[in-house]
Amino acid sequence: MSSSSRDNALEALLHPFAQGQLHWPAQALFLRARAGGGLTGRSFVATQAFRPEAAGLQQRGIALLEEDALPDAQFPLVLVLPPRQREEARALLARACAAVAPGGVVVASVSNDEGAKSREAELRQLAGSVSTLSKHHCRVFWTLPDAVMDAGLLARWQQLDAPRRIACDGVPGGGFHTRPGVFAWDRVDAASRMLAAVLPAGLCGKVADFGAGWGYLSLQVLARCPQVVSLDLYEADGRALALARQNLAGARVPVGFHWHDVERGVDARFDAIVCNPPFHALGRGERPDIGRAFIMAAAAALKPRGSLWLVANRHLPYEDALGAGFAQVRIAAQDGGFKIVHAVKA
Repeated sequence: MSSSSRDNALEALLHPFAQGQLHWPAQALFLRARAGGGLTGRSFVATQAFRPEAAGLQQRGIALLEEDALPDAQFPLVLVLPPRQREEARALLARACAAVAPGGVVVASVSNDEGAKSREAELRQLAGSVSTLSKHHCRVFWTLPDAVMDAGLLARWQQLDAPRRIACDGVPGGGFHTRPGVFAWDRVDAASRMLAAVLPAGLCGKVADFGAGWGYLSLQVLARCPQVVSLDLYEADGRALALARQNLAGARVPVGFHWHDVERGVDARFDAIVCNPPFHALGRGERPDIGRAFIMAAAAALKPRGSLWLVANRHLPYEDALGAGFAQVRIAAQDGGFKIVHAVKA
């Protein structure tokens, strides 16, 4: 496995077990789990809201639990791969500490460039002393079996990423439901706002939103395009999709919500697709291959003469994918580092 494709945080997380410093019990919980070779033969249940990773776990027979409804004090071992966003990470560490059984151990791993020292300090705040080691450019840290959790801090931190409503001009209804950790959780991102501004009022028929997030573009489609008769949202982040359900409750047309990896294609066919494709996965590095896969999935999902309205960073190399999948491609607008592409299928 190349260094660019290896999952350093997961490998580091498992290192204390491989070295005999920690013992893997018969029952374990893995928060934000990712599949990896070092997990072979180890028994655990998991949480994972990102569809590609969740599918990999389910293919291995791993049962997935609802992260916001975990049982208290049940698991002798809780593993966690905290995310980068601070409030989300603190809430996840608090859930891990709440779920561990008395005498059990919470183990976390974070890349050095993803806030490892901060996450270690936060676990120490919750549980007192922790053991730590460095491996694969990551820090691995775990609680001691006699740890006494700070119950007040634990309760407060578990609420840090709770869903909430934010007032916002330009969003139908005057605001949106959101939570820390989802993309553009506390704002309307500039790229999506730019795309919404150029959507034609004549957009009609069956429409899909690929990479829908918490639903901003879908809300704008319904507000700006009265001839749309149905709308389907495809989103890989289950946390974001749950928010989209709230934000589009009571929509004037039938709405479908799909926890789905668009890179794998979709079965339905549409008259139009709007899309602000992601260009990162779970890490920091740019992944233009994701956007290209979204474009090819859109080309396959559109009916003849169907149209794609896409926004992307101007430097991202999507031209070949657009040329391969569409008969007509034009730049509808450019501003502030973004480009709006309108493509029509043959």
